[in-house]
Amino acid sequence: MKIIILDTETTGNKQEDRICQLSYLVLNENLEIEEIHNELVNPPIPISYEAMAVHHITNEMIEDKPKLKHTNAYKRLKELNSPDNIIVIHNAEFDLEMLKKEGFNPFFKLIDTFRILKHILPEGKFGLQYNRYALGLYKQEDLICKKHNIKINAHDALGDVIVLYLLFTYLIKNHNLTLDELIELTKKPIIYDKFYQGKYKFQKIKDIIIQDPDYIEFMLNQKDLDEDLKHSIEYHLQNLDEPMQFRFNFGKYKGMLVEDVAEIDMQYLSWAYHNMKMGKWMRAKIGEILNKY
Repeated sequence: MKIIILDTETTGNKQEDRICQLSYLVLNENLEIEEIHNELVNPPIPISYEAMAVHHITNEMIEDKPKLKHTNAYKRLKELNSPDNIIVIHNAEFDLEMLKKEGFNPFFKLIDTFRILKHILPEGKFGLQYNRYALGLYKQEDLICKKHNIKINAHDALGDVIVLYLLFTYLIKNHNLTLDELIELTKKPIIYDKFYQGKYKFQKIKDIIIQDPDYIEFMLNQKDLDEDLKHSIEYHLQNLDEPMQFRFNFGKYKGMLVEDVAEIDMQYLSWAYHNMKMGKWMRAKIGEILNKY
């Protein structure tokens, strides 16, 4: 078994962007570094200025470099591409998608340290560079670079690979996690307690389900909804402490609960059920009330 610690730099982060640097370490089962691969490549599109500002790779630096498929790093990665081996990436979805654009279909077992951090530090920060300092990983970089005669530049893929190697070994040693446990945590859905973006940023998901079920229904109908967020919403839906509150958002009884409207104007409630535009959940709730009378 081999463990590949991998990172890429790209021409940007849009659909059309491609890899301009591929770097990875190959470890043995004892987590010892056996191989170091680091190559600049000539992508089919220019590097954007926004990307240059991050990794400092310019178009002049890669104009005489080979295409990715012709590099030794890519060829060796193809040789290693087996379900017997493990690949470790921070925020793997991005890098794997970039590799797929080059015709690389990964068969490795996957460890995504970004997802691991979300599991073990749910209220923390998950960026690689943040944790480089927060966990004190930077203190060990010089020792590794000297031992393996590695020269790295700030923000490039090889530098990130060294940090990723240190984070990976930190998770194993400091959190007593085995390789199998890291693989399973990568697969396991992440349950969020809060929204971290959007209309209800930093508010508890369970509270919003109760207070604004129409918004939750809208979210679940989005085709591009993050799978972890979807799983989190569904989890909290099954574990509510109190019933959802359905309110009219407009009209004669704007802001009132449907149960309160039922007590004073059943005729309006019946009209709203048959004529007003509303979510399926609210319509079902009103239908439930109407069927009682």
